[in-house]
Amino acid sequence: MPLLSPSTTKKLKAKLDGFTQDPQGIPGLVYVVINRDGEHILKHASGVRGLGSPDIMSLDTTFWIASCTKLVTTIAAMQLVESGNVSLDSEDDIQHILPELSRLMVLKEDRNGVLGLVEQERKITLRMLLSHTAGFGYSFSNAKLKRWYDPIGINEFDCQDWDIFSQPLVNQPGTVWEYGVGIDWAGRFVERVSGLSLDEYCHLHIFQPLGVSRTTFFPTKEMKENLAFIHRRRLDGSVRLYEHGHLFRKPLMASADTSRETILNSGGAGLFSNPVEYCKILAMLLNQGKDSQTSRRILKTETVQGIFPCLCSVDEMLKTELEMFTNQIPQFPDFARNLQPPCKPDLVNDANETYFQPGDPPQGWGLSFFSLLHPSETGRATGTAWWSGLVNLIWWADLKSGIGGMLATQMLPFNG
Repeated sequence: MPLLSPSTTKKLKAKLDGFTQDPQGIPGLVYVVINRDGEHILKHASGVRGLGSPDIMSLDTTFWIASCTKLVTTIAAMQLVESGNVSLDSEDDIQHILPELSRLMVLKEDRNGVLGLVEQERKITLRMLLSHTAGFGYSFSNAKLKRWYDPIGINEFDCQDWDIFSQPLVNQPGTVWEYGVGIDWAGRFVERVSGLSLDEYCHLHIFQPLGVSRTTFFPTKEMKENLAFIHRRRLDGSVRLYEHGHLFRKPLMASADTSRETILNSGGAGLFSNPVEYCKILAMLLNQGKDSQTSRRILKTETVQGIFPCLCSVDEMLKTELEMFTNQIPQFPDFARNLQPPCKPDLVNDANETYFQPGDPPQGWGLSFFSLLHPSETGRATGTAWWSGLVNLIWWADLKSGIGGMLATQMLPFNG
């Protein structure tokens, strides 16, 4: 596969450097583009790890990758589905493996604005957990959920079971798409089925076979010494270090003397990594589940063979249940439009929709990621999968061209 010319590479790196040289830009970033053969088309680090720090950003800099974790957890869950021991669409599997999930109530607001709890009208499946249709929300984006926990509050980034697994549903299962903690539940599902912690499972079945050594739920001493700082953009456009330290502190504080058993392995947001390593995972997906460098197969071809998301009925879609890149929610073609205002503006900026496309064409969602059903004016092709993380990271994978990449920063608020 042809790589970039030296002149094009120089222009792209200069463009990236422009963002970090602007006083109101980004303190530091890393950008990596890879192909299905594991060849780097572009890799560049720019800026510094943190404002006021003399340490420059490097390709080895450690990032909290937040919701980019969701793709890895989904790969783990799909490996278990491939084994034939569990199904994406079995309500019985969820009830047997996660019985407490079946007992959760649904938060409902009456016409007077009073909150209460009602029973689930249908049971949850693994597919719902991976496609954000199980009924969960996040307290930074769902006002009803945030209000339910006042005045104590809830923090999905505190790495405690309570903040995730005590949450009621905010919608009846299967009735709507809403971004939430469902993939944290999928991570717990992986732990129960495998008998391993999510960290142990991912290292054994994903990271080690791919030669990924610096991606983990518990950063090593060396990773922590090269950790990128979290920053926040203020309303006036200025950028400062995030005043509360690191948003995902507890795994960074864990040591040999601290029991990791008390710290949640967050399948929705818990990984630390860097774009070079994360792109090894993307290259495996681009190569239909097999790593071209190690010749190890992580997923079956049929699991990732849906190059073009299908514009099909739900019944037709269920016949191809292993395809991660198939549109899981054709019944919700505008799922990421007309979004609720954020409840925690220090974390998330207000945005009417997740990804603007002129003419409002139908939107698609794979298992854990946005999937383009129509090409975008920015150059993303039909079938391109992508998603992002709270501190403004983004990954993308175009299965047709065999090219993907990751841009990593540590900036709040999201969309800021």
